[in-house]
Amino acid sequence: MKRKPFLWLLLVGLVALGGLSLARWLRPAAPRAFDGQRAYADVLYQVNLGPRVPGSPAHARAVEWMRAELESAGWQVALQETEWNGRPVRNLLAYRSDEPPVLLLGAHYDSRPVADRDPGPESSLPVPGANDGASGVAVLLELARSLPPDVVPLWLVFFDAEDGGGLPGGEWIAGSRAFAASLDVAPQAVVIVDMVGDADLNLYYEHNSDPVLRAEIWSQAAALGYEQQFIPERKYSMLDDHTPFLELGIPAVLLIDFDYPYWHTRADTADKVSAESLQAVGDTLWHWIASRR
Repeated sequence: MKRKPFLWLLLVGLVALGGLSLARWLRPAAPRAFDGQRAYADVLYQVNLGPRVPGSPAHARAVEWMRAELESAGWQVALQETEWNGRPVRNLLAYRSDEPPVLLLGAHYDSRPVADRDPGPESSLPVPGANDGASGVAVLLELARSLPPDVVPLWLVFFDAEDGGGLPGGEWIAGSRAFAASLDVAPQAVVIVDMVGDADLNLYYEHNSDPVLRAEIWSQAAALGYEQQFIPERKYSMLDDHTPFLELGIPAVLLIDFDYPYWHTRADTADKVSAESLQAVGDTLWHWIASRR
């Protein structure tokens, strides 16, 4: 009779352990593949915030949302609040290791204050920035969720104040210039994604980009079946967020589709972006990063 309580407790314990194991088995696993649909949802979220013009409420909400998404994915986040040529800058840095970064991936999150390529009164209104801003952020956030923890030390940087050039008191790429000027470590490679969500995606070699990095990434895209989106021919020479790193002698590459007819217009809306294009870019970078372990 004295053994029954012991046997009962043992049985209860085994059931509890079994339940715990079952719960672990039923719990959704952390994503280990890039999901273009999740990335597209991030584009929609940003556009719904409104134009992320520096200093606006939508801009501030975007910073807090990106921070929350990155932290929930297990990344540490640091906010760099500084200025460049008297212009306020708020860059967001995400990292998972205290080791110096081997790779830095970047995208700008701000949107242009005016749609100056539109005719008439709309030219004074801000750009929604679905492709020019939100698409690059969406790719980086989905990489943050899906990349395994054992990849090379990696920084994800969300640059502010990229899109103010050509405007009174404005400047191009102020955020990345401020960030690059503050670096006390040099990553081996920098990859910038900008305007990569166009539903009719055509990514050509950018003239100034490091040729070795270009070849590696476009080769990875071809291996995954994205030859139609990644075209290994040179077409444009761009001033963009890769420029400050190139000027420091750091190999850098820009992924951009500059054949985008809605650039700097009010028509840069979420319906011009596709999950399939985000998938092609994100999947390519996911596998390229994973291959560098």
